[in-house]
Amino acid sequence: MADFSGKNILIGVTASISAYKSLILTRLLVKAGARVQVIMTPAARDFVGPLSFSTLSGSPVLCEIHSDSDWSNHVHLGIHSDLFVIAPASANTIAKMAAGMVDNLLTAVYLSARCPVIIAPAMDVDMWNHPATQSNVKLLKSRGVHIIPVADGLLASGLSGPGRLPEPEEIFDHISNFISSDLDLAGKKILITAGPTYEAIDPVRFVGNHSSGKTGIALAEECINRGAEVYLILGPCHLDLPQHKHFHLTQVKSAVEMMEAVKKLYEIMDYFILSAAVADYMPSEPQVQKIKKSNHSLELKLTRTPDIAAFLGKSKSGAQKLVGFALETENLHYNAKEKLISKNMDMIVLNSTGEAGVGFGSDLNRLEIITRSGDHFVPGKKSKKDLATDIVNALLLL
Repeated sequence: MADFSGKNILIGVTASISAYKSLILTRLLVKAGARVQVIMTPAARDFVGPLSFSTLSGSPVLCEIHSDSDWSNHVHLGIHSDLFVIAPASANTIAKMAAGMVDNLLTAVYLSARCPVIIAPAMDVDMWNHPATQSNVKLLKSRGVHIIPVADGLLASGLSGPGRLPEPEEIFDHISNFISSDLDLAGKKILITAGPTYEAIDPVRFVGNHSSGKTGIALAEECINRGAEVYLILGPCHLDLPQHKHFHLTQVKSAVEMMEAVKKLYEIMDYFILSAAVADYMPSEPQVQKIKKSNHSLELKLTRTPDIAAFLGKSKSGAQKLVGFALETENLHYNAKEKLISKNMDMIVLNSTGEAGVGFGSDLNRLEIITRSGDHFVPGKKSKKDLATDIVNALLLL
């Protein structure tokens, strides 16, 4: 069992039939050494009595936004806690959090909290699937709130589907994993390149590739969650981006623009993660006007784009670490290791185009991680979010 000694954990309980599971979660956290303070919404008391929580936590349950003895307790709770876990988080509370509404102590503490916030949603399947709920969850995630996935199964309504609160042991494992990895990149500056580059042929056409930017954005979110200051240099992309005080975005189109952005920032970085699919070639003479279709064939003269990996490999200090990506279709390991050495990288992430349903545009990928010292990790086929965790874990071993 994880050691939570010295950790101050806030548990928020909202109105849900699954609120009883938070009793078990409270017991697990206290048993692991945490100091637990429970906050209940007024409506949550209709499902579980405060006495049960106060008995298990060893502290009086807080419910009212003000009291005669301490009207500002929401400020102190939000400042002096290490983690705020809302489980269960009802659709109503999630909507209030997304809108910034305060009508009870729990939402007041949320808006005052300086600590990380984790929510475990719980509601009926149609409420969970409703566009309003999904939009609210997406908004909270973009603001840095960590979402524990809902469970799928039989619900209190008699329906079956996603919306169940996970079992207490599963929520505890999520919290434990978060605590153990939280802030291990605190104080570090990380430059990440992501997405494709578009090399202009004329004002409306370009040379490019199918990169979506999903891996790079997942890496940015993972590094932010672990305390890093992240500088994302992003090629053309239409995905949602993190909204966080430690996230800095530079948007570019071409390889030349990406190189210029890298050169402005590289000296102050601790790590470089080059996940962008930078075009290797660009038109030598892009046309100012749109090229008109004719009966004649069109020949394009291409020239090499700037080599960002080679520049960083040559320019980085001994303390800076460089991680590159290799997309290969043949001689996978040989080509990846050749790139690792020739570009003076510290680690390279290898993937290929040989498997359907992974890679460009997909939420899944299959990767291998190879370090300069000879370590070889094979995470296997996973979501790009989970692979981002694996890549950052390997990075910290360099």
